[in-house]
Amino acid sequence: MFIEIYLSNIYIVIFILPEKLFMQTIRWGIIGCGDVTEVKSGPAFQQAKNSELVAVMRRDRNKVIDYAQRHQVSHWYTNAQELIDDTLVDAVYIATPPESHKGYALQVARAGKPVYVEKPMARNHAECLSMINACREASVPLFTAYYRRSLPRFLKVKSLLEESAVGAVRFVRIELYQPPFELDYQKTCLPWRVIPDIAGGGYFVDLASHTFDILDFYFGPVAQASGYANNHAHLYPAEDIVSCAFRFESGVLGSGIWCFTAAQKSDLIEIVGEKGKIVFSTFSGDPIRLITPHHTEQWDIKNPKHIQLPHIQSIVNELIGTGKCPSDGISGARTSWVMDQILGEWREQQKIRFS
Repeated sequence: MFIEIYLSNIYIVIFILPEKLFMQTIRWGIIGCGDVTEVKSGPAFQQAKNSELVAVMRRDRNKVIDYAQRHQVSHWYTNAQELIDDTLVDAVYIATPPESHKGYALQVARAGKPVYVEKPMARNHAECLSMINACREASVPLFTAYYRRSLPRFLKVKSLLEESAVGAVRFVRIELYQPPFELDYQKTCLPWRVIPDIAGGGYFVDLASHTFDILDFYFGPVAQASGYANNHAHLYPAEDIVSCAFRFESGVLGSGIWCFTAAQKSDLIEIVGEKGKIVFSTFSGDPIRLITPHHTEQWDIKNPKHIQLPHIQSIVNELIGTGKCPSDGISGARTSWVMDQILGEWREQQKIRFS
């Protein structure tokens, strides 16, 4: 559309661009306003600059009304397609369990709206590829909630690596173990995170995906990965212990062990280089330590209350054309590929299939 204006001998044409190209506030809708959206992400959509949360969806009518009232959200739905079709909604955050990520992402893409999906991106790599292709065909961006890429404490580790604080990196070692949760003992009401048909695996898929994604952020894609998984405690159908080895395209080697039925807790990542090592954690928030033969330094960098806020801000910035989000569908899919390589033999043994 354009407007023609004549001023004396001057002929002026003013182009009126589509409204979305002038968009300075991204109006969000959430599909699946459960626990993860209460503190980690939901309030962040309201607090980010140029961002507003305008609609939420949950199948339970009473719960979605309660959420909307508590978080001052103007519109609520019990049907996802109705939220997606709402003309007030510019972009959609999918915060459901992984089994429905693919289906909802395809619906949002068909509506021509940007997609922000919780992690893990999907139950396996094949589902991720379907999501990527759908968003590519619809010419809409696809973002994933691997928000550690945007947190100051993990950016500090990245800066240490870029400054060659430990010299050339030789290998990475991961250690995560913890006791079972109380809900793990409730056979008739298990958490969805330990039901492979819903989650793609167990706590390993839910938690180790964060670790592998941040390592991808530091070192680039993993070229090879293999592992062993088992279920020692038989509390739920998913694996409860996993060990693996992997190699990045850059040549850095790595190994890891995860156990979710141990007596104590441990949360450790060691990046070992020719001059020393960087020690930090994925979840505990312990100080980052730089250890060399000559000295030790540490940085105690806390996470924000609404932990996804910096990441959501980066997404909003990209959507309005003032920045770039560090976590998209391509990088998110790489982490799901690593999960597939590590759990492949276990899934075959347990006859775990994803339709």
